[in-house]
Amino acid sequence: MAKNLVAQVGKAGGPFELVERELPTPKAGEIRIKVLACGVCHSDAVTKEGLFPNISYPRVPGHEVAGIVDEVGSGVTEWKKGDRVGAGWHGGHCFVCEPCRRGDFITCKNEQIHGVTVDGGYGQYMIARHEAVARMPESMNAVEAGPLLCAGITTFNALRNSIAGPGDLVAVQGIGGLGHLGIQFGAKFGYRVVGIGRGPENGVLAKKLGASAYIDSKSSNAAEELQKMGGANVILATAPSAKAMSELLGGLKPGGELLTIGVSGEPLEVPLVPLIVGKRRVQGWPSGTAMDSEDTLQFAELTGVKAMIEKYPLAKVNEAYERMMSGKAEFRVVLTME
Repeated sequence: MAKNLVAQVGKAGGPFELVERELPTPKAGEIRIKVLACGVCHSDAVTKEGLFPNISYPRVPGHEVAGIVDEVGSGVTEWKKGDRVGAGWHGGHCFVCEPCRRGDFITCKNEQIHGVTVDGGYGQYMIARHEAVARMPESMNAVEAGPLLCAGITTFNALRNSIAGPGDLVAVQGIGGLGHLGIQFGAKFGYRVVGIGRGPENGVLAKKLGASAYIDSKSSNAAEELQKMGGANVILATAPSAKAMSELLGGLKPGGELLTIGVSGEPLEVPLVPLIVGKRRVQGWPSGTAMDSEDTLQFAELTGVKAMIEKYPLAKVNEAYERMMSGKAEFRVVLTME
């Protein structure tokens, strides 16, 4: 029988281990994906370091998966062998909890998570629920598609569900793995995008990605600079610093929205007077469902939004993970299987 080479974590805090497993067989409602590429995301630390409760090991991480349908289980009608697909963070939903019954599948109380509660895409093959798979455009490069299934969908989905409209001032805090995509999506949505970073070195890149202006928060007060521009309708906070996010609230115009998608271990401290007096709001946003991923891929292909990536073969998974965790990657690390 054919084998499946995977990079698994044997225990929380342990290294990745390259192991040959039996080729998995999809059950009812499942498909088997031949993985072409899988992004290495900072959220993979959840599995690598055991940061979620009750993760069972060994576990194969990976939730930025681009591949081809290799086999379908019984009852699957929307997918067939050879379809190009992607799989993100959302690994499926129960359909019966209250959020699911209301159609809010991303907040399912029994949500499955690729690479966390079930095995993900750090391997040659993986199993996915039929409802957790997005159709990937035929012309899209699989290696480039991978990061769009987490960093891409998170920024795309957060912005399109924000209060911002065409022509509005939208600031993107952080010119990194999330932010460099947020700037591109914001510009393609027709926003007046302002990039915010620490240091002058990211200014040229921010404008190249589509920002009309850049604020160096290391040398100036970003909130004050935004107010000089009339105040931001939306600030998309992508850098994992609760302190930096909190300091931006004053940059919003009345009724503006601080939209947080960067994850920090520290609590967000929000000054109440400007929040209340200015009718401002703070909103969090998760990634999205498979259909949101599909929308992201299609929009990116249509408009030319692309992740900046560094490629590593599966055999160098430990090196790839360390490169991502170092914060020095520009900007998304992707594992390739071929």
